[in-house]
Amino acid sequence: MARLMKIARRGFLFGSVALMGGVAFGWWRYATPHGNPLETGLAAGEVTLNPYVLIDQNGVTVIAPRAEMGQGIHTTLAALVAEEMDLDWSDIRVLHGPASAAYYNAAVLQEGVPFAPTDTGWLAETVRAGMDIPAKFLGFQITGGSSSIPDAFDKMRLAGAGARAALVAAAAARLGVPGDQLSTEAGHVIAPDGTRIPYADLAADAAGVELEQEPMLRPKSEWKLLGRTLPRIDMPGKVTGTTTFAIDLRLPGMRFATVRSNPRQGAPLLSFDASAAEAMPGVERIIPVENGIAVVATNTWVAMQAAEAITFDWAPAPYPATSAEIDAVLAASFTEERRDSINRNDGDVDAVLTEDDWQAEYSVPYLAHATMEPMSSAALLKDGRLTIWTGHQLPSQILPEAAGLTGLPQEAISVEVLPMGGGFGRRAEMDVIRQVVTIAKAMEGTPVLLTWSREEDMTHDGYRPAARAKVRARLEGDRLTAFDFATCSSSVVESQVGRLGYSVPGPDGAIVQGAWEQPYRITNHRVTGYRAPAMVPVGSWRSVGASQNAFFHETAMDELAVKAGVDPVAFRLSMIDHAPSRAVIEAVAEMSGWGSNAPGRAKGFAFCLSFGVPCAEVIEVEETSAGLRMTGAWAAADVGTALDPGNLEAQVQGAMIYGLSAAIRGEITIADGQAEQRNFWDYEPLRLSQCPPIAVRVLENLGHIRGIGEPGTPPAAPALGNAIFALTGQRLRDLPFARSVTFA
Repeated sequence: MARLMKIARRGFLFGSVALMGGVAFGWWRYATPHGNPLETGLAAGEVTLNPYVLIDQNGVTVIAPRAEMGQGIHTTLAALVAEEMDLDWSDIRVLHGPASAAYYNAAVLQEGVPFAPTDTGWLAETVRAGMDIPAKFLGFQITGGSSSIPDAFDKMRLAGAGARAALVAAAAARLGVPGDQLSTEAGHVIAPDGTRIPYADLAADAAGVELEQEPMLRPKSEWKLLGRTLPRIDMPGKVTGTTTFAIDLRLPGMRFATVRSNPRQGAPLLSFDASAAEAMPGVERIIPVENGIAVVATNTWVAMQAAEAITFDWAPAPYPATSAEIDAVLAASFTEERRDSINRNDGDVDAVLTEDDWQAEYSVPYLAHATMEPMSSAALLKDGRLTIWTGHQLPSQILPEAAGLTGLPQEAISVEVLPMGGGFGRRAEMDVIRQVVTIAKAMEGTPVLLTWSREEDMTHDGYRPAARAKVRARLEGDRLTAFDFATCSSSVVESQVGRLGYSVPGPDGAIVQGAWEQPYRITNHRVTGYRAPAMVPVGSWRSVGASQNAFFHETAMDELAVKAGVDPVAFRLSMIDHAPSRAVIEAVAEMSGWGSNAPGRAKGFAFCLSFGVPCAEVIEVEETSAGLRMTGAWAAADVGTALDPGNLEAQVQGAMIYGLSAAIRGEITIADGQAEQRNFWDYEPLRLSQCPPIAVRVLENLGHIRGIGEPGTPPAAPALGNAIFALTGQRLRDLPFARSVTFA
């Protein structure tokens, strides 16, 4: 801990301005250790003022270097720059931009550090500053952890403000007037006589301007774009079917591939017989890839049909071969030897609790990401250069991966990041990248598009871990005086980061995420994480550890409220003094009409503080002749500053639906070492007819800005489970619920 503090204090002192987006002089060009990647490869007439701004005769293009996977991030990131540059929204052009360490995400590492519920004070500030150092110099350009907005909020606004200041300075020099006599509007500098000079006409001169001081950012009261619901930049292409996802890419002379790899993940391919496939018209190559083979053909359908015609001899799994065996390992891992961390230890739990006090056990299964677009990427190796087209959440890592496979220098590798049909953490993996690069090497000079089948996608995943929890508690009257929460799963960090070729020493905070940092004030309160052995590969699934721990935690809290004879909302409020958390709880109670139920209906409540965002949700259910039906859903969340209210609402709705889908039927079971679920008919998401109307309220009480991509997911399952109990009296402690009840 002492070492962490030392690094953090140094980072705060000399890195605080860098944390805000640059360094003292020349900061506006964003002089990171990684330079400006736009400076190489500029076309004739193009000028770059910093890594986020590209100007040509057609206007301004904003670089939004985070993965657009349906969450609308390109719209909000572009608005950060456009607000400060005084751009007309209808003229905005947005690109993801190149894979580059210059676009490192400092906040993703900060978001991985659970702060105290108030998230203020010296410790929180120094940790934030210190985490900027490894993030910057490691150069991880990553989308995840609800971190894109916290990371970009200051530095992309500063990039826009710096670009505007340079353009004004260039205009002032040209016109021979002081800069404070000039104004800007809709991509133009306006002279005192009303003359309007387009930014495009000033860009070349602006590129040579050295600003002497950091420009002032606009106060919130003067925002024209931020704080409003803006038209989504990605929406026209999606509704017209013109957006090009990786799976849609077509290049001259392109060939099409699919893969089959051992469904017992991590185990090798022993042998195969491809004679029938090789005889099929249109099949061109059978290429070995890690633990399997690729089929290259003249179209994807032929490749997939040929792959089905191949017979394989797969090696056995390197982990327990059945779900029952895996669950037994989890149950046996609540031991001192497997203890990963004690993250909260208030009071003296052991001195207070006895065997006669309340206790319960909970469990959740593995979950697949199940993105609508299956894994796909394209690559071309030609003339000593490699180009990769892919939808990816970690594009900067593709460069060393591809360099290692091809022997090329990273400078000879380019990554074109395309929109993606869902990510949820799955598209931060490198498996499909390694495969497509291997295929491109074998097909040098020919572009190849690799597309996984849905079955390959579902059975080859870094799943959300299966997990178990044990909870003990003591009530004295209507007060909770002791709460002992123990949770166990395999380590996401060990598994996922290990697949990237790195190791991270020390405890895995994801095991206890969504549990230890909850703002409950209980005199005797302990949260312990146990690390089960590595088994089936696991990875980051939307909201990571909070997805299971909120279910465990909030189901237990509901049970204890019932046992205490206290209203579940009032029970929680009696233990929470964190004002933003109280506000979202009170808001969702008011929105949902908590305390009054329509005949034949009941409501359930849950709360979780994850990724620094307090989020409270209520689900209403009724019993029908066809089974349980959800009739209403309400959510309130606090992000500190709401940049785009409509998009925030959509994100909370989508996150809640993702959580409800998992809660009702989401389950990956293992038999013979492989996933049994293979497609959407046996891994069924929530249907439109099953989805209740969802009302969302976004609050702005936090003292700093937060992201919203994940916090809406964790409370969904416990809110539904608590509603089922309120309606039926049946307490469900294991997911998915469809094992125990029927849904309409």
